[in-house]
Amino acid sequence: MTERRAKGRLAITPSLSPRSLEGRGTPARAWQARVITLFPDAFPGVLGLSLTGKALQDGLWGLEAIDLRPFGIGKHRNVDDTPAGGGAGMVLRADVLGAAIETAMRGTPPERSDWPLVCLSPRGRPFTQARARDWSRGRGITMICGRFEGIDQRVIEHFGIEEVSLGDFVLTGGELAAQAMIDATVRLLPDVLGNAASVEEESFASGLLEHPQYTRPAVWEGREIPPVLLSGNHAEIARWRRAESERLTRERRPDLIADQSPR
Repeated sequence: MTERRAKGRLAITPSLSPRSLEGRGTPARAWQARVITLFPDAFPGVLGLSLTGKALQDGLWGLEAIDLRPFGIGKHRNVDDTPAGGGAGMVLRADVLGAAIETAMRGTPPERSDWPLVCLSPRGRPFTQARARDWSRGRGITMICGRFEGIDQRVIEHFGIEEVSLGDFVLTGGELAAQAMIDATVRLLPDVLGNAASVEEESFASGLLEHPQYTRPAVWEGREIPPVLLSGNHAEIARWRRAESERLTRERRPDLIADQSPR
């Protein structure tokens, strides 16, 4: 098969042969994301834009989209089959996905904390800022983008795959969820955002939602910037921002307040 190339540090793998992420301009120690998908052309997608895209081009992280189709069975490279026991839809086959996972995980650290193997699934544990922070501290991640009715349960059990959900809704596939989770993780890597304070003051960093933000003009449509923000009193500004964070969190996400309560 002819190898397709993409912009930046993305590598698409439309073959059964394992491919190293080194040698394409991404340092060996840079954080890596490997994504098993039926739609490798969906990547990098939004990950190739803005700060994450620049960081990808600069080699601060690497991305490899692994095409599931070449691992398929028979003349038509079938990757799915009908559910055992009957029912609507199709399920990704264990033998097909198993071969893709073995290829994707070659050369990764044995400790899953250093390189998690996850499947994007609406039945998984919710993705959080804390999870993104944990992933950013490792060396990389392998993500499986589900399709149809999901994947054979035996694959999940055999490889010890962690199921992670983007939210309480269902997408047609895991590609959008994978991009969202990778973006949330990559932006926490050193030097990606440029200003470390950006990730320290945003929503969920302290367990609360972020306070309101304002900029010029000082008056817009009759609405003024809160005077305290123009006072130059940094202690008062900090207190105001904390109070606003607490207010917004109580109003919109009381569950976060409950999570911080003494047990």
